[in-house]
Amino acid sequence: MQAASRLALVARHGLDEMELVWDALVAAVGLIVRGDRELIRVATLSLGVSGAATGLAALVGVPLGVALHLRRVPAHRVLTLLVSTGMGLPPVVVGLVVSILLWRSGPFGALRLLYTPSAMVLVQFIVAVPIVAGFTRAALGLLDRNLTEALRADGAGEPRVGAELVRAAWPQVLVAVAAGFGRAIGEVGASLMVGGNLVGQTRILTTAITLETGRGEFALALALGGILLLLALLVNTLLGLLGSTVANSG
Repeated sequence: MQAASRLALVARHGLDEMELVWDALVAAVGLIVRGDRELIRVATLSLGVSGAATGLAALVGVPLGVALHLRRVPAHRVLTLLVSTGMGLPPVVVGLVVSILLWRSGPFGALRLLYTPSAMVLVQFIVAVPIVAGFTRAALGLLDRNLTEALRADGAGEPRVGAELVRAAWPQVLVAVAAGFGRAIGEVGASLMVGGNLVGQTRILTTAITLETGRGEFALALALGGILLLLALLVNTLLGLLGSTVANSG
């Protein structure tokens, strides 16, 4: 049922939009409290896909941000431009390009990754890694420049210098990772294009919210949105605690 027709039906029964919103909120809370099976399945897949994409983005983005900060990487200006552009890259463009590459007649069609969670991990990784790299570079830029020179003067190699800088800015680096996670788990367009929003297979929180809102199923959409906010809050809280623990121990 479309949202407009649902609202019209509600109006014919003498209810206004505020009553509809309230009823949807109550029903959404009920779905969350009862641990609705579909909610749990969608939330689990969403956390798995976005968690994997963020982990890969951290493995690539943090070292890349360090290398850009130290200016010891080939084609430094080109990579800096790519990272800066990638931080504002429209996800739907990523979804389009990856879809073409993974299509059956595309160069990687034989891998049969289209409409799978792996394809969703890939597109979320692509949109998240520039965020992690850019924020990491910015975080290291806030450190005292003398720290880098002191480490080099002591004979530390570039990998050791980078590791010490990350350690010194660890809470801020975790903020970069958290930003990457937020970009990944909040992504809709690219995930929808390469995942297809298949029930029980590739339906994640953001694509499910889009679908249920379009169908006028506001209670389920609100419940999914609540779970999305809770997951984002939980992950960011855990990363914040980890950063504080490391900082205090250092």
